Amino acid sequence: MRGGPLRAALVSVSAVTVVIVAAGCGSSNSSSTTTAAESSTTTSAAAGGGQDLKLSADPNGQLSFDKTQLSAKAGTVTLTMTNPSSSGIEHGIAIEGNGVDQDGQIVQPGGTSTVTVSDLKAGKYEFYCPFDSHKQEGMTGTLTVK
Repeated sequence: MRGGPLRAALVSVSAVTVVIVAAGCGSSNSSSTTTAAESSTTTSAAAGGGQDLKLSADPNGQLSFDKTQLSAKAGTVTLTMTNPSSSGIEHGIAIEGNGVDQDGQIVQPGGTSTVTVSDLKAGKYEFYCPFDSHKQEGMTGTLTVK
């Protein structure tokens, strides 16, 4: 068979290269996941001192969050809202006040919506669900930045 051992060696090298590249991608991704998980409870220096505040929509479909009061230090703040699969309704997360008006994505039950605001100044902001009339029906809370 012409080129048999050479062909086998090239196929092996190609397979190893694919595995190394795939492992490198996986490694980078899990590192990002770890950083995000760590920043949920502490300030992450790598993310420029940002904070990730977590909250959840009501798991029973009520138009409310599990928290109505959040606090953060001035700087970059991310709100991460989990929409439990049991909620049965779409939700999102948004921040408004002091010249800020930013909406995260609207997500189906089981999804996660995030909104990040850079350089939040000290003061009070409203967080709310921007889907349909959820804000008007009371799906709101207060974010206090110090």
